Amino acid sequence: MPFLIESFEQSFRLGVPEMDETHRVFVELVNRLGAAGKSPFMHLFEERVQHMEDHVATENALMQESGFPAIREHRDEHQRVPGDLNRILIRVSEGSTAIGRAYVVEQLPTGFRLHAVTMDSDLSGHQCCNVGNAPTLCKV
Repeated sequence: MPFLIESFEQSFRLGVPEMDETHRVFVELVNRLGAAGKSPFMHLFEERVQHMEDHVATENALMQESGFPAIREHRDEHQRVPGDLNRILIRVSEGSTAIGRAYVVEQLPTGFRLHAVTMDSDLSGHQCCNVGNAPTLCKV
């Protein structure tokens, strides 16, 4: 099966190490989920939910520490997606992997692309311009 999300380095690297590592792991997890059989899928979906919780905590801390002006909108998104994932996890845990697989294939790649190039790109730009240790890819 082809990758659900390709070219991490070219498309999703933002220059903020914490965000880049989170995104790299996310892409890897989504691609592994796309290729997984039923039993591995269930385990990987649980891993994906935990990864999302870690992602949210990391980005929320970055936004808070740097005084990110669009923190409210970004946090709203950070509440919606984990809520969706947790509702789907209940179904997956009950053995209904079809809904989880549909979400992984149809929603995660597109949602990630949109979030990365809008909200996360804005956050990385803010980090670059407002934090003393500017990212290596800062485009100022």
